[in-house]
Amino acid sequence: MVVADTTFFTRNYGVTVFREPNLKKNLIWKEVRSETPGQYAQLKNELECLDFSIKAVVLDGKRGVRQVFSGIPTQMCQFHQIAIVNRYLTRKPKLEASIELRKITLSLTTNNEKRFAEQLNDWHEKWKEFLKERTANPFTDKWFYIHKRVRSAHRSLKTNLPYLFTYQKYPELNIPNTCNSIDGSFTTLKNLLRIHRGVNQKNRYKMICQIFRNSNPKKLT
Repeated sequence: MVVADTTFFTRNYGVTVFREPNLKKNLIWKEVRSETPGQYAQLKNELECLDFSIKAVVLDGKRGVRQVFSGIPTQMCQFHQIAIVNRYLTRKPKLEASIELRKITLSLTTNNEKRFAEQLNDWHEKWKEFLKERTANPFTDKWFYIHKRVRSAHRSLKTNLPYLFTYQKYPELNIPNTCNSIDGSFTTLKNLLRIHRGVNQKNRYKMICQIFRNSNPKKLT
């Protein structure tokens, strides 16, 4: 089981990490300039070469990364999904359709796939004409949807729905429904590095490796 994610310290420097949340252990990591599916694939291959079998994975929804773990039960982090919808609708939406959609989204952590899908479908049925509303640019005669952000929020939920409740389908694997384990590890890492802001990049990565190793349990069961 792994939680896989990337955190950045500057615009073009970060680290991708695979963490075992149940053991609370950082398994493997790599410094990166950008977050790409290829980097996840490389770490996955390296981990498998170490005879580690990935039974399930938790991801934040980065485009293309899910395909790297094709055939493996994949959980989309529910908190990241909520954050995506918040970016489209804001935390205090004004439109009634947006208010209702955000309320449905916030129920993710206490819901199940069947009920959530029904609520999402009911919402779409109620607002489908609203979502179709469009207007034209008077200078180009090209039309566009008026409520693009609401449409995008709904599309994100529909696209990710098959992966939002994977943890409920495989209770024996003890899959977390969020990336909290690795997010907490990143917070600790950044707090420790903040003390040594002037360190160069080479030494910074040495520090990152040492912090990850030291944060792993000395004894694993």
